[in-house]
This record gives sequence, C-alpha cells and structure tokens, in this order.
Amino acid sequence: MSTEAMSINSKESTTHFDLVLRGEQILTTAGISAREVGVRDGKIVAIEPLGNNLSADRVIELAADEVLLPGLVDTHVHVNEPGRTEWEGFESATKAAAAGGVTTIVDMPLNSIPPTVNLEALQIKREAASSKAYVNIGFWGGAIPGNKKDLRDLHDAGVFGFKCFLLHSGVDEFPSLSVEEMEEDMIELKSFDSLMIVHAEDSQAVDRAPDAEGDQYERFLKSRPRGAENVAIAQVIERARWTGARAHVLHLSSSDALAMIKTAKSDGVKITVETCPHYLTLLAEEIPNGATSFKCCPPIREASNRELLWKGLGEGIIDCIVSDHSPSTIDLKDVENGDFGVAWGGVASLQLGLSLIWSEAKQRGISLEQVVSWMSTKPAELAGLKNKGAISLGNDADFAVFAPEDAFVVDVHKLHHKNPISPYQGKTLAGVVRSSIVGGADVDFQTPQGKLIRRGEA
Repeated sequence: MSTEAMSINSKESTTHFDLVLRGEQILTTAGISAREVGVRDGKIVAIEPLGNNLSADRVIELAADEVLLPGLVDTHVHVNEPGRTEWEGFESATKAAAAGGVTTIVDMPLNSIPPTVNLEALQIKREAASSKAYVNIGFWGGAIPGNKKDLRDLHDAGVFGFKCFLLHSGVDEFPSLSVEEMEEDMIELKSFDSLMIVHAEDSQAVDRAPDAEGDQYERFLKSRPRGAENVAIAQVIERARWTGARAHVLHLSSSDALAMIKTAKSDGVKITVETCPHYLTLLAEEIPNGATSFKCCPPIREASNRELLWKGLGEGIIDCIVSDHSPSTIDLKDVENGDFGVAWGGVASLQLGLSLIWSEAKQRGISLEQVVSWMSTKPAELAGLKNKGAISLGNDADFAVFAPEDAFVVDVHKLHHKNPISPYQGKTLAGVVRSSIVGGADVDFQTPQGKLIRRGEA
C-alpha cells in the first residue's frame, strides 16, 4: 500500500464514527445548542457545530422537540437481588432506569441477601447482576458492626464507598452502627480516602417519638421527627470534622439541618448531601390517611419544609437529587389496612425521577441544565465517575433523549418497576424520556448492554 493511500485511510478512520447524534438542542458543558456528537468505541470523541455532517455507521437525528442529555446517574438505588428479588431485581430495575433516562445506577448494600458487607457477598451481587444490566451498575459496600476488617478489601474490589445506618435499617441482616462505631470506621475509610454515606436519623430520638401505628399520616410523621434527622446529621458533621474523612448525608428531608450543613461546608468539612424527588414534589398536608404508598423514612414533610429544600438546592447546600428507589411487594406496603406502623417504608421512583423534578423545576423557573447538573453531573462527581455526568470529549457515550414539552400520566402498570405501586399514580408529569443510549448502544429492553463498573475505572 502506498504512503498516500495509508494516510487517506488513516484520515477516514479518525473522521468516521460508529454513531453520530445530531440536533438543535444538545446539552453539553457549554449549555444547550445545535451540535453533532461523534461516538467511537463507546466514547464521545467529537462535538461539532450542527451542519458539519460528521459521517458514521449510524446517525440519530433528534426531533425538533427533543433535547440530548447526558444519561442520568442515580447513586441511591435498592435493587434487592439476590434474596428479595420479588421486591425488585436487576432486570426490572435497570429497565426502569433506562426508561427514565438513567444510564448508571449505584446499588445499595442492603435489602438483598446477603448484604454487600464482604468480598464474597459483593461477588454474589455481581454475578446476579452480570447478565441483566440494561444500564451500568456500580455497588456501594456496607459498614456494619464487626466488618471493619472487610472495608479495605471491598474498596480495593471497586465499591464506591460505604453505607451505614444510625438506627434500625428495616432489615435485621444489616445492623446499625453506634456513632462511635461510625467514627472508628470513618478513621479506617480516611486511610484509603473512601466515602461514608449515612442514613442519618438518631435511634434514641425515634425510639422516644410517638408510635406510628394506624392509618393517620400525621401520626407517622410525628414518629420520625425532624429532630431525629437534625441530631444525627450533627453527629455525622462532627465525626467528619474530627476524622477528616469524607461523609455524605443520604435522603435529606429536614430543612432544619441546612444551616449546620452550610456552616460545616464553609468550615471545610468534607460533607455532601442529597435529597430525593419525593421530598421535592410531595407534601405531608396532601397525603391521605391510609395511603401507605407515600411512606418512606425519613418521611415526606410539610409544604414549608419542601420550599426550604428547593432553596437549599439553589444555594448549593444540597448537592444532588437521587431516587432512593426502595421498592417492596405490594403486600408489604399493607395497602389493605393502610397501617403506617406496619407498612414497608420506601418509594419506587427510579423511572420517574427526571420528569418529577422537571415538572416542579419548570414551574419554579429552574432550567433543564440545572436539573441535569443535580441529577447527572453532581451524582457522578459524588461517586467519582469522572467519565460520566456530562456530554464532553472523552466521556462515556451515555445519553437520554428527552422531550421537555411533552407530558404523560403515570400509570403504575406501564412502569418497569416490579411492583405496581406508586404515590405518583395518576399524576400528570412534564417531560418524556423517549430513549436512552448506554456506551453508544440503544437500550432496546431486550439485550442487556450495560456494564458492571468499579470505582476508579477509566
């Protein structure tokens, strides 16, 4: 082959792509504009102005009403397989994620049996997920009494950090830590720069609160008072301050805690915070008695509290929005009796998160770019996923095609979640996810093409 022919072929190979996506509305790190995105080997390798006519084996032309978003990253998902797969499994969860524009999930270490508290359990979890991943799946490890010796091994095996509870977790095989035990584990995690993520409700405060028994939502709300969250979050902040470890507060529902979180951040404490769609869209005042589909812990609080959470997001005190997708079977929700003291606490919203938050954000004059920052860029940063969370050169080709002006009515029987129960049933939501792309491949809901991912992987 002549030198000239070789150089021509070389040029063609660098200008031809596996996939090109073209549209008037593509959300890159520079904002929403008319662009063409070139993908090769599952990576974003070109971003050009629309009209450059990049050539590819396959071209996706976005409709005029569609915006190309980076795939969302949801770092708080309970999949429950193996052991409680009837609650949710990897196939149903990752299909739900893809249908909601979520292209990466990080699975929580509990509600599956065994919980992810040692290497053997992590391997069992990975094997269960390996053939059923319609989106990318990472794993959190668990910190429970007596497994400090396992934390480094799990970290080296690629978990993204460690979850602990400061009160009963809801399942006996994942016991809670005392604050002192949490501090000991944080010292251990600091030695290899891992992250402690905390379900922050104080066990004594909850033990001393009124009982939740019965169908009155107000009574359930009093059984998980804001004070229980506030005390526990204060403990997490101080332990992070003393140890220098990185800590993350899960599913913030009490707006009371925002002031101390703001102060801690300004003091240089390594603390981050998330909240969830249910705390930002639902109101305690509107929850009917006996409506156990709304039960979650910590609970959905009052309208004034919700407004302050939105304010905390706007001020950067709350870092990100993730689902805390925590499903169960319908019978465990005690729908028949509507007893908040008996029902499983958890809201299944993995498929609905983007539309839920966009519906609220739109009414508040908050941009789609900001929503995507909270639901994709920031959770990716939290987990250290450097190649996800934004449409930028070198990043993974994970995308969601979103029609922000379209709308739909939630029908639980049309969701991919395994159990058809939701507090959002019948609610009209703004914004429709039309398709998702993982690693440059369309999610077709027939062939799982997601990857099992590890912390620190390029």
